Amino acid sequence: MAESLLRVQELKTVFHTSEGIVRAVDGVNFEVQTGETLGIVGESGCGKSVTALSILRLIPNPPGRIVGGEVVFRGTNLMALSEAQMRKIRGNTISMIFQEPMTSLNPVFQVGNQIAEAIRIHQGVTKQVADRQAVEMLNAVGIPSPQVRSREYPHQMSGGMRQRVMIAMAFSCNPRVLIADEPTTALDVTIQAQILNLMSEMKDRTGSSIILITHDLGVIAENAQRVIVMYAGEIVESADVKTLFSNPLHPYTIGLLGSVPKKRSSLAKKPFSTIKGRVPSLIGLPSGCKFHNRCSDVDPDRCRKQKPELKRSADGHWVRCWKHG
Repeated sequence: MAESLLRVQELKTVFHTSEGIVRAVDGVNFEVQTGETLGIVGESGCGKSVTALSILRLIPNPPGRIVGGEVVFRGTNLMALSEAQMRKIRGNTISMIFQEPMTSLNPVFQVGNQIAEAIRIHQGVTKQVADRQAVEMLNAVGIPSPQVRSREYPHQMSGGMRQRVMIAMAFSCNPRVLIADEPTTALDVTIQAQILNLMSEMKDRTGSSIILITHDLGVIAENAQRVIVMYAGEIVESADVKTLFSNPLHPYTIGLLGSVPKKRSSLAKKPFSTIKGRVPSLIGLPSGCKFHNRCSDVDPDRCRKQKPELKRSADGHWVRCWKHG
């Protein structure tokens, strides 16, 4: 069995607003094994990105706050570290790629300098060495004429090139864990495939593990080994990718898979479905199962009154549903 590199236990993150407390992440548990890609899927507002930001303690305070749980990385609980200690980890042993590189890259600095700065801070090398390594990283992620492009500013690059710069920066210090939060959202399909292939190649080259956050189940099917499904701040199902796609158990997972467009030949036989309603407000969540107001197979007496626990249905397959608990 692979070694557990990162373990998240009972993680809880809330936001204090004028309308009430938003329970964005509510008791999340999962592990990331060495060398694997773990996918996290769910609709917008399910808590995927907040989970990722909580791991690196990047929740803005106020209004947000991590109120419970542990994030254990190689035996160390990150929640117990000082801010100075966390700065040594962010961008070094744990890196993150954000959704939109144009808002993540500094518009007034050349991209090569931004990569080199991360290398200097975490590796303790000279400016000349860091500059050379920055150019090498740009070359590694497939940017042509890396020496020339390293002196360009973010606005001079296309969206795909900026995302490659972000990947170069994220892998520049050989992180053990890379968190990729919707890394291909703003890119067209062809560039998406190139970026995902590049991330896979860099992962294999460095031996890193990846937490891949997306709403695209096709991306998960092609790139992840295990997947967790989040809904309203909780994990509702977790399994290896093959098991989840062949035998989904939670009604929400079944709905997500059913909403994926099929081949044209199969559409006439069984058109894709939709999940009625929307993710409930995280202020004043409904009692019982959080999905009960959208579920087509709800048990009024149990699902609307009692909250189901995440339980193991089979080896490595966990589900939060009264039908399977």
